[in-house]
Amino acid sequence: MTKKSSAPNRGFISFIKDIIAWNLSGGIAYQLFLCILLVLMMFGVYAYLIQFKVGLSATNMSDIVSWGLYISNFTFFVGVAAAAVMLILPAYIFKDKDLHKVVIIGEVVAVGALIMCLLFIIADLGGPLNAWHLIPGIGILNFPSSLLAWDIIVINGYLALNLLVPFYIVYSHYNNREPDEKKYRPFIFLSIFWAFGIHLVTAFLYEGLPARPFWNNPLMGPRFLASAFAAGPALISVVLIIIHTATTFKIDKQVFNKLRLIIVVSAIINLIMLFSEVFKEFYFTTHHSLAAVYLYFGLDGHNALVPWIWTAITMNVFGTIILAFNPGRKNPVFLLPACILLFLGIWIEKGIGLIIPGLVPSPLGEIVDYAPSWVEISITLGILAFGIFVVTLLIKPAIIIEQRFEKV
Repeated sequence: MTKKSSAPNRGFISFIKDIIAWNLSGGIAYQLFLCILLVLMMFGVYAYLIQFKVGLSATNMSDIVSWGLYISNFTFFVGVAAAAVMLILPAYIFKDKDLHKVVIIGEVVAVGALIMCLLFIIADLGGPLNAWHLIPGIGILNFPSSLLAWDIIVINGYLALNLLVPFYIVYSHYNNREPDEKKYRPFIFLSIFWAFGIHLVTAFLYEGLPARPFWNNPLMGPRFLASAFAAGPALISVVLIIIHTATTFKIDKQVFNKLRLIIVVSAIINLIMLFSEVFKEFYFTTHHSLAAVYLYFGLDGHNALVPWIWTAITMNVFGTIILAFNPGRKNPVFLLPACILLFLGIWIEKGIGLIIPGLVPSPLGEIVDYAPSWVEISITLGILAFGIFVVTLLIKPAIIIEQRFEKV
């Protein structure tokens, strides 16, 4: 049944004007937060101009380590974007009222993650002009034979779905009317399958390279999903805790409990598959295990990644244990450090801990340590700041509209 509005429908121009006004308003802390993000973005642009001028020689990537910090973050945030399905599925399909209240926030986080993914790809190309050959009709996409072509299509398609459905729902609520479920429900079903697709296709990009034994692993796809369904809801939980404590939009404790269960189950599955991979690599070591040896223990004096991977595993284990026992079950704020710990642990393990060992040693046995240059770090921070900026500008008006709609 359609909810009647006491006021005439407001047009799209009014909608945009109100969004701008709401985003420009706020206290000193909010304005300072936006200024910090803008500074990071501007510094990222400065670093990118240097890279654009001199090329990828401004980075510490090489012929051997041809994928570095950019692709590491791309791989990780594709999973964060896919994890929005863990809210979409119960909220829209199983009609979970608790998660339905916050599902739009999860979709907004996915939008921010996808935008960051696309920017990381552009950064890794060296410059946006190098992407012309990926544009259908202008370049040659090599679809469907190229897995990279599949990745481009699924990521852009999922971004469109996560923009379309929330926009329709929020715009309907802005005009004080219930959205027509028949109009957006098919896109919900499509986005659910698409969410699994974006991360599986990304996993297949690595898994399908037989010359890279560290990636040529049948567990790559399932572990990508498990780690994503742990890290993504962990990040969404952090965002919800911030909203719960810093705004008048209050989140029911049941939402945090349900997200915690999703995170714990996914994190445990991820750890089981991680230990299964470690067992396979080290129970009977072969020359195919050299990448794993380099990652976990160092190889021929090259041990730059060793402290990183053991720190990541420790963070994963402790984050999972804390969330499983849930010592602060009466206060969701206590979930914050555990979610951050788990998120950062998976970020290290699934980013640098996955990409670099897949390239070192090279098929010819060459070993080169990699550490990102200040240009790479600055561009990465700028992209992360931009993603947070986009999420902030989308979430704030969405919360205001939803609160007003609830009162009608």
